[in-house]
Amino acid sequence: MRVIAVAGARPNFMKVAPIVSALKAAGHDAVLVHTGQHYDVQMSGQFFDELDLPAPDFNLEVGSASHTQQTARVMERFEPIVRETRPDWVIVVGDVNSTLACALTTAQLRPAVGCRLAHVEAGLRSRDWDMPEELNRVVTDRVSDLLLTPSPDAQANLAQEGLDDRASFVGNVMIDTLLGQLPRAREVDMPRRLSVARGTYVLVTLHRPSNVDDADALRVILEALVGIARDRPVVLPIHPRTRKNAVGFGLEALLAPLRVIEPVGYREMLSLSDGAACVLTDSGGLQEETTVLGVPCVTLRAQTERPITATVGTNRLAPWPLTPAGILATAHAAVAAGRFGVGERVPEGWDGRAAERIVAALASHVD
Repeated sequence: MRVIAVAGARPNFMKVAPIVSALKAAGHDAVLVHTGQHYDVQMSGQFFDELDLPAPDFNLEVGSASHTQQTARVMERFEPIVRETRPDWVIVVGDVNSTLACALTTAQLRPAVGCRLAHVEAGLRSRDWDMPEELNRVVTDRVSDLLLTPSPDAQANLAQEGLDDRASFVGNVMIDTLLGQLPRAREVDMPRRLSVARGTYVLVTLHRPSNVDDADALRVILEALVGIARDRPVVLPIHPRTRKNAVGFGLEALLAPLRVIEPVGYREMLSLSDGAACVLTDSGGLQEETTVLGVPCVTLRAQTERPITATVGTNRLAPWPLTPAGILATAHAAVAAGRFGVGERVPEGWDGRAAERIVAALASHVD
């Protein structure tokens, strides 16, 4: 069985790595395509090294652009690869522009090439159509032949949309990477490097356009972080977009009380998450990771496509619309609730074996 696995942006690498490994372990031909949606060493190259991913067989090098331009570039450059390699399956993961672009290309080439499309993390829904990711998720699910779901709520969403006949529950493949990398992440010991004690600091990630591209929205969040920093260290590995906008909006002074550091690699970030008293984030992946780590999480968004992290895990949403007082109160409540043990409260299938189930599902659908 020949399978193209597509990675485009930072969240994809942790999901693709165990799938590629499981494909090779089972004797299948894995073709790795990196679209280059995240193209610098800090945002992608380091992840290949840390996650033991082989060098990509193809790098599309699309770089940064608008959503439509990036999607079009990926489609244009991915088509000849599908025609050349003639895979049995194309696997796309998550909800970034590369996911949608490669999904559409595969669906269009299905009659000519005979390839089929599998979507890992199918069925997740935020129902927030202002998020480009929601469009990417929904359209990718519609054109996929096999929908590989990470959680029971995703199965239910697909059933409501009449797509459950194509769905197979496999669990959360990103947790395969987390559990595999956690011992080495703890050896990195980022809290010690930053001279902050484990269990005392708040870790923050902030990158979503709705939070950082609007001056008022960014000010609200930074003012809340300044308030938290009066009581405990606040560590912020700052996304380039967030730093640029903070400077452009004249909000640099609000960064001064925080422990602002450059973006970090996967193991370093996992080490920081594992040692935090609480994580504040607008990232989808961190909601899942903190649930497995047992670390309280506050999500800085109106909705989440991962509601199971709140019903089963350690995640809670800050009151919307965001205010400094609302964020502060939710963060204090999360810290007071305390941590759980690793794996103590996790959804079904978040057990480190999702990649094996993904490969088995693909193989069972090969003619």
